[in-house]
Amino acid sequence: MTDHANTPDTTVTRRGLLAGAGALVIGFSLPLSGRRGALAAADDGPVWKTSDEAAQINAWLRIGPDGSVTVVTGRSEMGQGPTTALPQALAEELGVPMDRVTFAMSPVDPAYNNTLFGAMITGGSTSVKSDFEQMRRAGASAREMLKAAAAEKWGVDAAELKVENGTISHAHHSATFGELAGAAAEMEAPKDVALKKPADWTLIGTDVKRLDTHAKATGQATFGIDVVVPDMLHAAILQAPTFGATLESVDAKPATDMKGVAQVVELDDAIMVLADTWWTADQALSKLSPKWTGGAEDLDDAKVDRVLTEGLDAAEAAQAVSEGDADGALSGAAKTVEATYSAPYLAHLTMEPMTATADVRADKAELWLPTQAQTWTAGAVAKAVGLKPEQVTIHTTFLGGGFGRRAEQDFALQAAQASKAAGRPVKLVWSRPQDVRHDFYRPASKVRFTVGLDEDGLPMAWKARVCCPSIAQRMLPSMIKEGVDPFAVEGLTERAYALPADRSITYVMPELAVPVGFWRSVGHSQNGFFMEAMIDELADAAGMDPLEYRRKLLPQDSRHRRVLDAAADAIGWSEAPAEGRHRGIAVHESFGSIAAEAIEVSVDGDNKVTLHRASACVDCAVAVNPNIIRQQMESALVYGLTAAMFGGVSLKNGQVQEGNFDRIDVMRLRHMPPVEVRIIAEGDAEMGGIGEPGTPPAAPALVAALRRATGKPIRSLPLTAEGFTFG
Repeated sequence: MTDHANTPDTTVTRRGLLAGAGALVIGFSLPLSGRRGALAAADDGPVWKTSDEAAQINAWLRIGPDGSVTVVTGRSEMGQGPTTALPQALAEELGVPMDRVTFAMSPVDPAYNNTLFGAMITGGSTSVKSDFEQMRRAGASAREMLKAAAAEKWGVDAAELKVENGTISHAHHSATFGELAGAAAEMEAPKDVALKKPADWTLIGTDVKRLDTHAKATGQATFGIDVVVPDMLHAAILQAPTFGATLESVDAKPATDMKGVAQVVELDDAIMVLADTWWTADQALSKLSPKWTGGAEDLDDAKVDRVLTEGLDAAEAAQAVSEGDADGALSGAAKTVEATYSAPYLAHLTMEPMTATADVRADKAELWLPTQAQTWTAGAVAKAVGLKPEQVTIHTTFLGGGFGRRAEQDFALQAAQASKAAGRPVKLVWSRPQDVRHDFYRPASKVRFTVGLDEDGLPMAWKARVCCPSIAQRMLPSMIKEGVDPFAVEGLTERAYALPADRSITYVMPELAVPVGFWRSVGHSQNGFFMEAMIDELADAAGMDPLEYRRKLLPQDSRHRRVLDAAADAIGWSEAPAEGRHRGIAVHESFGSIAAEAIEVSVDGDNKVTLHRASACVDCAVAVNPNIIRQQMESALVYGLTAAMFGGVSLKNGQVQEGNFDRIDVMRLRHMPPVEVRIIAEGDAEMGGIGEPGTPPAAPALVAALRRATGKPIRSLPLTAEGFTFG
């Protein structure tokens, strides 16, 4: 296999693309007759820039004279695999082996927007889903242009040509893609192309090796924290410790007197020290004694709990779901089950802390950073430093974890402001305590269920009250409809189960000073726990096995039931576990995919928990790369289990108390059980996402197993706060 790019390439020029023996560039945004003219119109500029004479070019594919194929993608790589799966889809239609394929990260441009979001954003488990068909069309179009070039050269009918392994052949002729690329670049792109039928796929659906593995395994991959540019300073940052506080004053002299320190930069809510090394900057920062003012000093864990509980009891609430007469149906229930569940604020804990390198000049800005939101970042930086978005160039590095945290722009803005103040490039790296204490956290949340059961123990009336801070209020306010934040109730409002016709779900939006944002699987992360834990309690109330209870609530031919049965089969549910072991299972749909997980545990007399085995099954409809899907299911399971076991930050005087992994734990190798992953990819359903759906079922599956082991209901996370330890 070839060595793949060790860093995303965003410096290719038009001249470079068209130079040498020939290169084929495919774009779809222009009228087809204008593509070559547009490429030639400004061949000194980067391939993504707009010339005065032409519209924007969308260059997805380059074929070099040596037959190498470079696929350009706008989806950030944080381990979820789009830089393999998307080239894999293109290569399938193009007809080239993957050992000739590499990838390049695109610049910021509407041409590379996520087709589902209308901006260059990586999130919502949409990377492959958004670009899959587009990449296939790019490959198919290039294939037909290469065939047309060969047919013209040999004087034959293009329909008679065979395409295989990067070569086009006829009875007495053969040529590689590289040999034909120059001529093919002159051809008119077809308006319509025939895509392969799934039955004919040879790459899609196979365990193609990841294109980023070699660079990462050999230490050549460039993450944000690896960036080095000439003449740069290093920055360390100290942000206001209390949420909402601002900087009143600081004496910079103790820092500036230190050797190697260039300057101290003051922001409204932070100070940065710029120095010749990050260590010097961080040490100088510790010499400062800033004075802060204001902020939510009365905020602590008790207040958060009180505010959320008041929301559950509030007389007024927004109506998220109103079907039938839930109160009337409850009055006729044979049995009523009420339970209140809670989940804490969660930090993201990316392994690579927040970092960005910026070079801001009077007429332009250039940033190198691990970001999930290039469009938002370019716009925010431009506004902060007095430029236009088109004057901001973003180089997207590999991401050392994202989980939604890197959709924010705070760290990019800080680096840009530091560079503007210094008049030279600045590389900002947050310390781990700054990273933990200045996150955009998964919201704390509470839900109260009141469910009426009929004589058979099945739901006949369903009520839920949700109290959860709003993510959309800050980030996407237009999504709030009639007072309901959809992120706060997602996972509770859907109808996978045969829930009663009489159903009411209400929502209260509390005001708390803790900043909140997207966290892997967003509202599904806590609501999956709430919903599936409640289903387990209903199964107990009905005196039924939790698997059979779920099966009874799911249509016999439903995708949910197939996934649930597969997870149960993988863990051996039909056979009794070994003595002292107990199992739990959960199923949840999110981001267009359905995931089920089962976990087997034991608990000793000291409440020490051992996880012995786990299973996971996902139905994502189309499995482009099964091995990447298995990786993502395992990763999501770990992330969900970490949150369930150890997650949460504590608040005192408006400040997060934890600062590093000595006080905020994560799953270790010793905690991790063997996992069997099964994939269902069949039928006519639309392709689902895969980066997040494995997270929501993890907590309820583990909690269900512990309930069976201890005989006690568990309605609050993390489990360490409930007295459990993990061996």
